[in-house]
Amino acid sequence: MGEVNLFTRPRRFGKSLNMSMLRAFFEIGCDKTLFDGLDISKEEDLCREYMGRFPVVSVSFKGVEAEDYETARDMMIEVINEEARRLQYVLESDRFSLEDKKTFSVLMKVSVLMKGNIDQGTLCHSLRRLSELLRKHYGQKAIILIDEYDVPLAKASERGYYERMVTLIRGMFNQALKTNDNLQFAVLTSCLRVAKESIFTGLNNPKVFSVTSVRFDEYFGFTDREVREMLGYYGLDNWYDSVRGWYDGYRFGNVDVYCPWDVINFCDDLTDEPDLEPRDYWSNTSGNDIVRYFMEKVDKGLTRGEIEALVAGETVTKEVREELTYDNLYETAGNLWSVLFMTGYLTMRGKPVGKRVELAIPNMEIRNIFTERIMSMFKEEAGKDGKRLEEFCGALREGKAGEVERLLNAYLGKTISIRDTFVRKPQKEDFYHGILLGILGFKEDWYVKSNRESGDGYSDLVVRIKREEIGIIIEVKYAEKGNFEAACREAMEQIEKDGYTAELREDGFRSIYKYGIACFKKKCKVVIEKE
Repeated sequence: MGEVNLFTRPRRFGKSLNMSMLRAFFEIGCDKTLFDGLDISKEEDLCREYMGRFPVVSVSFKGVEAEDYETARDMMIEVINEEARRLQYVLESDRFSLEDKKTFSVLMKVSVLMKGNIDQGTLCHSLRRLSELLRKHYGQKAIILIDEYDVPLAKASERGYYERMVTLIRGMFNQALKTNDNLQFAVLTSCLRVAKESIFTGLNNPKVFSVTSVRFDEYFGFTDREVREMLGYYGLDNWYDSVRGWYDGYRFGNVDVYCPWDVINFCDDLTDEPDLEPRDYWSNTSGNDIVRYFMEKVDKGLTRGEIEALVAGETVTKEVREELTYDNLYETAGNLWSVLFMTGYLTMRGKPVGKRVELAIPNMEIRNIFTERIMSMFKEEAGKDGKRLEEFCGALREGKAGEVERLLNAYLGKTISIRDTFVRKPQKEDFYHGILLGILGFKEDWYVKSNRESGDGYSDLVVRIKREEIGIIIEVKYAEKGNFEAACREAMEQIEKDGYTAELREDGFRSIYKYGIACFKKKCKVVIEKE
């Protein structure tokens, strides 16, 4: 490691936990029993030299998200003040001598000072000042830990005060991390590496450990062995394949890893609901605006073919830039690929060749984000085409299967298809199901129910046109290898066998249309029977 070390990883991959671990290991007066039985405890010489030997300043900026610069600055002041209060409490504890009354008194003054309305210069010097006081008290250089340093920059970029925030953080880093004689070493974490020239100006080449770095690659995320051990511990071994398909697939350096946030949450939920299906956890921890920006570039340099390849489980090779600034993330399609990679929406396959990286969607959870956005875009597009939507719904209501097929084929041609790899047949069917649901939502006076319990099972779509006493049952099937006839036959047999029309008959609908729709890539076939 270097004097200043930066680890960049996607959110929810254990950055903050690792920072807490570093503080717990290095800090003077630490509870050494925390590491009993762990691999580090076997390194006796290393523990003797480093464990509990250093004062530590530890702050996290992950909560500094404000609408304006002044509020953001006040939040940063409170973060520093909270750490000063913690250090004050540590020095007051019985296990330490308070012989250096002068140092302790100054530290107390810093804590009090940080509560007030201070100028930017004082804030910029705050971390350096704390490290100076700690060295003076202990006679030992301090370690500085700064977690999620880029969060204030991300919000500042969104809200228009980016340059002011850059100036503040640059000033703080220059004081704390550059030519600071009180610094043993520093560790920083972030989601993105903000360009060196904007933040790390003047620092002596900070050591960067990004998602492509081989060193420390296994220490963020869970390895396959660790996941197997966790599942075994909770008696959940039979869930291994599902957990792997949904939450594995990331590659950091030379190691394949799972998202730890997902695995922990899913195992926790399974202990309460043994029949629970995998669900999204990581994607719900913050917004997915980057995918929206990415999709909006489809016709501006990005090709539909590349997105189709990703969704289908294939790869695309792109040049990745790891040094960006938040104010230019979305300027070019090239930057978008880089951001998707560094934030965890895409991962690498194989090893980078220079700056060129083979990119892929890591797992089912992230794939769902892309397909949901695809469906959202389709609905937005479809909503603009009222005339054609009216034609489709009219043909559906009148039982004109040929016209329904023609118009649906036209719509499928405008969407991104789900190809023959990566996902199972039911999930392919879900995609086409979603398209139909989006189209039918156009008719505000139609009652449309998706996956409604009916007869002995669940029909894909049930439409009730009460005013005209017309009921419509739609069963969607994926046509394996383009065998439309077999898929349509299967759909119609399922409607009949499971009695999907029973409830409509009981409710007195005079006309009931049963549609079997088979889809394959961007084509479909529609058949109909009337009761």
